[in-house]
Amino acid sequence: MIAIIDYDAGNTCSVMNAMKRLSADYVLTDDPEAILNAERVIFPGVGHATQAMKSLRDKQLVEVIRSVTKPLLGICVGMQLLNRFSVEGDTTCLGIMDSVVEKFVPLPAEPFQKVPHMGWNQINQLQGDLFKGIEHDAYVYFVHSYFVAQNEFTIGTADYNHLFSAAVQKDNFYGLQFHVEKSGTTGEQILTNFLNL
Repeated sequence: MIAIIDYDAGNTCSVMNAMKRLSADYVLTDDPEAILNAERVIFPGVGHATQAMKSLRDKQLVEVIRSVTKPLLGICVGMQLLNRFSVEGDTTCLGIMDSVVEKFVPLPAEPFQKVPHMGWNQINQLQGDLFKGIEHDAYVYFVHSYFVAQNEFTIGTADYNHLFSAAVQKDNFYGLQFHVEKSGTTGEQILTNFLNL
Protein backbone atom coordinates (compact mmCIF):
# COMPACT_ATOMS: atom_id res chain seq x y z
CA MET A 1 0.00 0.00 0.00
CA ILE A 2 1.15 3.53 -0.84
CA ALA A 3 0.40 6.28 1.67
CA ILE A 4 -0.12 9.74 0.17
CA ILE A 5 0.32 12.21 3.02
CA ASP A 6 -2.76 14.39 3.50
CA TYR A 7 -1.78 17.72 5.02
CA ASP A 8 -3.91 20.20 3.03
CA ALA A 9 -1.04 21.15 0.74
CA GLY A 10 -2.20 21.02 -2.81
CA ASN A 11 -1.65 18.49 -5.51
CA THR A 12 -3.06 15.36 -3.86
CA CYS A 13 -5.77 14.87 -6.50
CA SER A 14 -3.30 14.81 -9.38
CA VAL A 15 -1.05 12.41 -7.45
CA MET A 16 -4.01 10.12 -6.75
CA ASN A 17 -4.94 10.21 -10.44
CA ALA A 18 -1.39 9.20 -11.32
CA MET A 19 -1.63 6.26 -8.91
CA LYS A 20 -4.91 5.20 -10.52
CA ARG A 21 -3.30 5.28 -13.97
CA LEU A 22 -0.60 2.95 -12.64
CA SER A 23 -3.22 0.69 -11.00
CA ALA A 24 -1.42 1.18 -7.68
CA ASP A 25 -3.07 0.62 -4.29
CA TYR A 26 -2.96 3.85 -2.31
CA VAL A 27 -4.60 5.67 0.56
CA LEU A 28 -4.74 9.43 1.22
CA THR A 29 -4.08 9.72 4.92
CA ASP A 30 -2.81 11.80 7.82
CA ASP A 31 -2.81 8.80 10.16
CA PRO A 32 0.70 8.25 11.56
CA GLU A 33 0.30 4.48 11.79
CA ALA A 34 -0.84 4.21 8.18
CA ILE A 35 2.09 6.34 7.01
CA LEU A 36 4.69 4.42 9.02
CA ASN A 37 3.31 1.03 7.95
CA ALA A 38 3.02 1.85 4.24
CA GLU A 39 5.36 0.19 1.74
CA ARG A 40 5.86 3.53 -0.03
CA VAL A 41 5.08 7.10 1.03
CA ILE A 42 4.37 10.04 -1.28
CA PHE A 43 4.75 13.52 0.21
CA PRO A 44 3.12 15.96 -2.22
CA GLY A 45 2.91 19.72 -1.91
CA VAL A 46 1.88 22.95 -3.56
CA GLY A 47 1.81 26.32 -1.85
CA HIS A 48 3.74 28.23 0.81
CA ALA A 49 6.44 26.53 2.86
CA THR A 50 5.41 28.22 6.13
CA GLN A 51 1.78 27.14 5.83
CA ALA A 52 2.79 23.64 4.79
CA MET A 53 5.04 23.22 7.83
CA LYS A 54 2.30 24.62 10.10
CA SER A 55 -0.11 22.05 8.72
CA LEU A 56 2.41 19.25 9.36
CA ARG A 57 2.89 20.45 12.94
CA ASP A 58 -0.87 20.81 13.51
CA LYS A 59 -1.38 17.23 12.31
CA GLN A 60 1.64 16.05 14.37
CA LEU A 61 3.32 14.65 11.28
CA VAL A 62 6.79 16.21 11.54
CA GLU A 63 8.36 13.38 13.53
CA VAL A 64 6.28 10.83 11.66
CA ILE A 65 7.82 11.85 8.33
CA ARG A 66 11.32 11.93 9.81
CA SER A 67 10.73 8.39 11.09
CA VAL A 68 9.69 6.82 7.77
CA THR A 69 12.01 3.93 6.88
CA LYS A 70 10.45 2.87 3.56
CA PRO A 71 11.02 4.84 0.34
CA LEU A 72 9.45 8.31 0.58
CA LEU A 73 9.02 10.65 -2.40
CA GLY A 74 8.62 14.39 -1.87
CA ILE A 75 7.14 16.29 -4.80
CA CYS A 76 7.62 20.05 -5.39
CA VAL A 77 7.01 21.72 -2.00
CA GLY A 78 7.18 18.23 -0.50
CA MET A 79 10.75 18.00 -1.78
CA GLN A 80 11.59 21.47 -0.47
CA LEU A 81 10.30 20.62 3.01
CA LEU A 82 12.77 17.73 3.24
CA ASN A 83 15.51 20.36 3.55
CA ARG A 84 16.72 22.24 6.60
CA PHE A 85 15.45 25.74 5.82
CA SER A 86 13.48 27.68 3.21
CA VAL A 87 13.84 31.40 2.59
CA GLU A 88 10.12 31.37 1.77
CA GLY A 89 8.78 32.84 4.99
CA ASP A 90 12.08 32.08 6.76
CA THR A 91 10.78 28.59 7.40
CA THR A 92 12.49 25.86 9.39
CA CYS A 93 11.74 22.65 7.49
CA LEU A 94 12.12 18.95 8.29
CA GLY A 95 15.91 18.94 8.20
CA ILE A 96 16.27 15.51 6.62
CA MET A 97 18.75 17.01 4.16
CA ASP A 98 21.08 19.77 5.29
CA SER A 99 20.28 22.12 2.41
CA VAL A 100 18.63 25.52 1.99
CA VAL A 101 15.73 26.35 -0.33
CA GLU A 102 16.46 29.60 -2.17
CA LYS A 103 14.39 31.89 -4.41
CA PHE A 104 14.92 32.38 -8.13
CA VAL A 105 16.05 35.90 -8.98
CA PRO A 106 15.41 36.99 -12.60
CA LEU A 107 18.62 37.87 -14.41
CA PRO A 108 18.59 41.31 -16.10
CA ALA A 109 20.54 39.85 -19.01
CA GLU A 110 17.87 37.18 -19.56
CA PRO A 111 14.52 38.94 -19.08
CA PHE A 112 12.65 36.15 -20.87
CA GLN A 113 13.30 33.88 -17.91
CA LYS A 114 10.44 34.72 -15.59
CA VAL A 115 9.73 33.71 -12.02
CA PRO A 116 8.10 31.33 -11.33
CA HIS A 117 9.87 28.77 -13.46
CA MET A 118 6.84 27.24 -15.11
CA GLY A 119 6.50 24.72 -17.91
CA TRP A 120 8.46 21.91 -19.51
CA ASN A 121 12.20 21.72 -18.96
CA GLN A 122 14.90 19.10 -19.34
CA ILE A 123 16.52 17.06 -16.58
CA ASN A 124 20.14 15.88 -16.67
CA GLN A 125 22.90 14.25 -14.61
CA LEU A 126 20.41 11.57 -13.58
CA GLN A 127 21.62 9.05 -11.02
CA GLY A 128 20.17 5.94 -9.43
CA ASP A 129 17.27 3.54 -9.91
CA LEU A 130 14.65 6.30 -9.67
CA PHE A 131 15.65 7.28 -13.23
CA LYS A 132 15.95 3.79 -14.70
CA GLY A 133 14.95 3.96 -18.37
CA ILE A 134 14.84 7.79 -18.39
CA GLU A 135 17.00 9.50 -20.98
CA HIS A 136 19.16 12.47 -20.12
CA ASP A 137 17.51 15.63 -21.50
CA ALA A 138 14.03 14.17 -20.87
CA TYR A 139 11.34 16.82 -20.40
CA VAL A 140 9.32 17.14 -17.20
CA TYR A 141 6.89 19.75 -15.89
CA PHE A 142 7.95 22.42 -13.37
CA VAL A 143 6.04 25.10 -11.45
CA HIS A 144 8.14 26.74 -8.72
CA SER A 145 9.69 30.00 -7.56
CA TYR A 146 12.06 28.40 -5.05
CA PHE A 147 14.83 25.87 -5.61
CA VAL A 148 17.58 23.86 -3.97
CA ALA A 149 21.08 24.46 -5.31
CA GLN A 150 23.08 21.53 -6.61
CA ASN A 151 24.60 19.78 -3.58
CA GLU A 152 25.78 16.43 -2.20
CA PHE A 153 22.21 15.06 -2.27
CA THR A 154 21.51 15.98 -5.91
CA ILE A 155 20.65 13.03 -8.19
CA GLY A 156 19.34 15.09 -11.12
CA THR A 157 19.65 18.68 -12.32
CA ALA A 158 17.79 21.19 -14.45
CA ASP A 159 18.87 24.58 -15.76
CA TYR A 160 16.92 27.80 -15.27
CA ASN A 161 19.24 30.81 -14.96
CA HIS A 162 21.63 28.28 -13.41
CA LEU A 163 21.79 24.60 -12.54
CA PHE A 164 19.62 23.53 -9.62
CA SER A 165 18.51 20.26 -8.04
CA ALA A 166 15.69 18.70 -10.02
CA ALA A 167 15.96 15.61 -7.82
CA VAL A 168 17.59 14.77 -4.49
CA GLN A 169 18.11 11.71 -2.34
CA LYS A 170 19.30 10.89 1.15
CA ASP A 171 18.94 7.26 2.20
CA ASN A 172 15.25 6.30 1.70
CA PHE A 173 14.15 9.91 1.17
CA TYR A 174 13.76 11.09 -2.43
CA GLY A 175 12.64 14.48 -3.70
CA LEU A 176 11.56 15.78 -7.10
CA GLN A 177 11.25 19.51 -7.73
CA PHE A 178 9.12 18.90 -10.81
CA HIS A 179 5.55 17.64 -10.88
CA VAL A 180 6.21 14.02 -11.74
CA GLU A 181 2.46 13.35 -11.74
CA LYS A 182 1.99 15.88 -14.56
CA SER A 183 5.06 14.89 -16.59
CA GLY A 184 3.48 12.48 -19.09
CA THR A 185 5.09 9.15 -19.90
CA THR A 186 8.42 10.25 -18.40
CA GLY A 187 6.70 11.02 -15.11
CA GLU A 188 4.83 7.73 -15.15
CA GLN A 189 8.10 5.83 -15.66
CA ILE A 190 9.72 7.67 -12.73
CA LEU A 191 6.71 6.90 -10.51
CA THR A 192 6.84 3.27 -11.61
CA ASN A 193 10.53 3.19 -10.72
CA PHE A 194 9.74 4.64 -7.30
CA LEU A 195 7.10 2.00 -6.67
CA ASN A 196 9.64 -0.67 -7.65
CA LEU A 197 12.54 0.58 -5.51
